[in-house]
Amino acid sequence: MIRHFMSRQFLVFLLTGGLAAAVNFGSRILYNRWCDFSTAVILAYLTGMITAFVLARLFVFKQSSQSMQRSVLYFTLVNLVAVIQTWLISMGLALYLLPMLGVTHFSREIAHAIGVAAPVFTSYLGHKRWSFR
Repeated sequence: MIRHFMSRQFLVFLLTGGLAAAVNFGSRILYNRWCDFSTAVILAYLTGMITAFVLARLFVFKQSSQSMQRSVLYFTLVNLVAVIQTWLISMGLALYLLPMLGVTHFSREIAHAIGVAAPVFTSYLGHKRWSFR
């Protein structure tokens, strides 16, 4: 298991995932201008997910033998789990934990950044085993 997280493939996954996370994070700030935080988190996740799929297919899992349709299906399923993780963590931190700790400045940004980072390991394993097998 640990070998998976020490490979070149995982490092490239982290880099491309980091870029997709930056798209996710930045787009949430933009979406938040027109909709509430909860909706903005979901819309931003979808924007980041599309970015992540393209980058993963091009740079991380180049040897995938699955059809594009099958990869998209499994990628979506893996990301449904990840978006639930992201949303629960982001909302829990923004609405409960950070205010309880007295964090008021950039609390939504902190909450969302942690929420976006949380599913890295589960997403990598899911994409490696199912999305881009």
